[in-house]
Amino acid sequence: MNYNTNQSIFIQIADRICDRVLSGEYQAEARIPSVRELALEMEVNPNTVMRSYERLQANEIIYNKRGIGYFISPDAEKEIRRMRHNQFIEEVLPAVFKEMHLLGVELKELTNAYDQYSSTLNTGNHEKK
Repeated sequence: MNYNTNQSIFIQIADRICDRVLSGEYQAEARIPSVRELALEMEVNPNTVMRSYERLQANEIIYNKRGIGYFISPDAEKEIRRMRHNQFIEEVLPAVFKEMHLLGVELKELTNAYDQYSSTLNTGNHEKK
């Protein structure tokens, strides 16, 4: 697996699990891979996956049924969207605004770019990343 060197691997794994929830790959109440299974899949130490699972449990994305495994919480998708929305507002936008200011990008340019992107979403002519 390729990991970003600017962020802890356990956080990146937790984010990938969240991505799987948002994409519908993991549904509410579905069992997810065991720590060992995911460690093999992600090519990391099981302790790293355990840290990811602990983080996800603390954020109420997953829960553990002792002796059975880990499961997606009923409100996981809603919670992930809430957390990511807050992160976007608090972390991403300030960086975008700073760059806009440094480059002299006007808000109208950003609005036009967003409108153009939105129109491609509405017509289905976009690529998912």
